[in-house]
Amino acid sequence: MYRKLNPAGDEPRVISEVVNNLVEGKSNNTGEVTLATGNATTTTIYDERIGYNSIILLTPISAAAGSDAVPYGAFQSLADQTIASTTTAYAMTLDTTDYSNGVYLSDSSRMNVRNTGTYNLQWSGQFINTDSQLHDVSVWLRKNGTDVTGSTGFISVPNSHGGVQGHIIAGWNYFLELAANDYIEIYWSATSTAISLKFLPAGTSPTRPTTASLITTMNYVSPSASTNVYVSARAKGSATLKHFANDTADKTYGYIIVA
Repeated sequence: MYRKLNPAGDEPRVISEVVNNLVEGKSNNTGEVTLATGNATTTTIYDERIGYNSIILLTPISAAAGSDAVPYGAFQSLADQTIASTTTAYAMTLDTTDYSNGVYLSDSSRMNVRNTGTYNLQWSGQFINTDSQLHDVSVWLRKNGTDVTGSTGFISVPNSHGGVQGHIIAGWNYFLELAANDYIEIYWSATSTAISLKFLPAGTSPTRPTTASLITTMNYVSPSASTNVYVSARAKGSATLKHFANDTADKTYGYIIVA
């Protein structure tokens, strides 16, 4: 703690020291806070210097806090996906998590979010047609088990020709308003069971990597996408920080209390 002035007045040397400290930024209104873990979305600062009208400024002071990012997820399917009926809707499944921060998989087809906000969902699927006739595919979204109005897209998959299966890779993106713990699934149907989502092995001549049957990405875009931590409430001696669901240790911030 830096020296403070006596309310009744003080000697010139002490006054000079206190003033010089303030000019150099040495004051008694700073502290540190580490975000709660366990996917907590709030952390409380307990500090007797905080008041109902205090302004609290935050800055990351640990590597974990400095590298904090908005929620995102990237997933793949490395398996063939077929349909058994042209009158049944099927969920596209995902078996590989490439990246995950607040967006995660469950039940093989659900992309779950831990934070409320607007998300950009992008997908692409590698469709194969083994029939000699062209066939159509419908793709749409379900949110928490309910079809999303207006989300269906139609794709025509080329027919096989010259002994070569018909191929097409299709994809597009959606903006979605999601609440914490909502989940999204991608559903599809086709006019023939000859249509499938196809995983392809690595190729040769030239050498090339495998082809996922399905790829999806989901990233948070709004609101406050660039402000991960903020003060949501103040009281005498405490303040509540609101932040993205946190499961990373040592996300530590320094703070300055003004007023």
